[in-house]
Amino acid sequence: MQQKIHLLEKEMPTSYYNIQADLPHPLDPPLHPGTGQPIGPQDLAAIFPMELIKQEVSHERYIEIPEEVQDAYRMYRPTPVIRALNLEKALDTPAEIYFKYEGVSPAGSHKPNTAIPQAYYNKKEGKKRLATETGAGQWGSSLSLACKMFGLECKVYMVKVSYHQKPYRRSMMRVWGGEVVASPSMDTQAGRDVLAKFPDSNGSLGIAISEAVEDAAKRDDTNYALGSVLNHVLLHQTIIGQEAKKQLEKVDRYPDIIIGCVGGGSNFGGIAFPFLQDKIGGKKLRAIAVEPASCPTLTKGQFRYDFGDIAKMTPLLPMHTLGHAFMPPAIHAGGLRYHGMSPLVSRVYLDGLIEAQAYRQLEVFEAALLFARTEGLIPAPESAHAIKAAIEEAKKAKIEGTKKTILFNLSGHGHFDMTSYDAYLDGKLEDYELPTEEIDRALAELETYPVIRN
Repeated sequence: MQQKIHLLEKEMPTSYYNIQADLPHPLDPPLHPGTGQPIGPQDLAAIFPMELIKQEVSHERYIEIPEEVQDAYRMYRPTPVIRALNLEKALDTPAEIYFKYEGVSPAGSHKPNTAIPQAYYNKKEGKKRLATETGAGQWGSSLSLACKMFGLECKVYMVKVSYHQKPYRRSMMRVWGGEVVASPSMDTQAGRDVLAKFPDSNGSLGIAISEAVEDAAKRDDTNYALGSVLNHVLLHQTIIGQEAKKQLEKVDRYPDIIIGCVGGGSNFGGIAFPFLQDKIGGKKLRAIAVEPASCPTLTKGQFRYDFGDIAKMTPLLPMHTLGHAFMPPAIHAGGLRYHGMSPLVSRVYLDGLIEAQAYRQLEVFEAALLFARTEGLIPAPESAHAIKAAIEEAKKAKIEGTKKTILFNLSGHGHFDMTSYDAYLDGKLEDYELPTEEIDRALAELETYPVIRN
């Protein structure tokens, strides 16, 4: 029985898969924050390189991966698909559970899959520096690495609660040459405005995005880089699902269920979109996006036009949102603490191509411990949401007496999250489920913006 399924480097995909070519309904256009009219490439050129702008709006089914990017990927790709045999035994399930392990990258997560091409395209366009935000730190460390690979400077605005919870993530960024500050910071007007109103703010991705966009917009040598949400980011991540398809073919398997955690949508889109191409073509398949109950963007948010940041500097995006003013609680899955969802993930959710589930913090950590104690790998708290859902589906298969093939994306390891595990093991973590009135309060600010009706 084969436990690890590998690909040779020559089998690595040479193109990204663009789901926009196959969507049953096209995306609604992003709107200009000032005029409310659909934005054009010129509106994005101030902070993004033209090649990424083209990818953002492209409807080509496959977009070639540049040779220089493929060479950089070979540092850690292809990543393995592993069968969780010991977890299966512990659950006494007839289901076969496989996971795509993205924790083998130098940064320990899937984020270099998009950090590398973003750094490459910015370097090619002549930029000297990138500014970005990061939640739990996987993205900030990945972009710091990618910038070092292509000779760029990197400034990272790290959500303050994670800045203090995850000190070794910021150490990684510094090792790779990144400059890191806790957000909200005094380095930008957006940060100073927040601190003036809320001196003890824990920060949020919405605030950190405002700071990074402001930073990039004020300097000609600097562009902005985003680690999730946007179309081109999810496009780059589809190398995950394309590899997984080839790997499961080697053992004559095809997943009945695909699972990924969701914050902004990048690792879920990466694992699921290449398989959703088959579902759109008629293949029977379930895809489950899993989020924290404390930040339930898909399960309790509304599909509206909303800003990606608190200072309203980004375009208005058509997405499931809790409102750009939403201030998430300081849960330990920092990478999932975002108010909005990728427009592409929102679209496939609206079209019924995927499902969404939400779990509380304590049950997620319980699942993480079971996985770590059976499979040996300590997962990131974000990835543990996918593990929780996979366990629940395996239990259902046992009750139903059906043999299911389950594939989930283990998007990163938890080696820099051990304080979170200590807090769980010491009984210091608490569950928090977002009250409806908090969502209503944050969404109230959106009433003047266009509501999308489908």
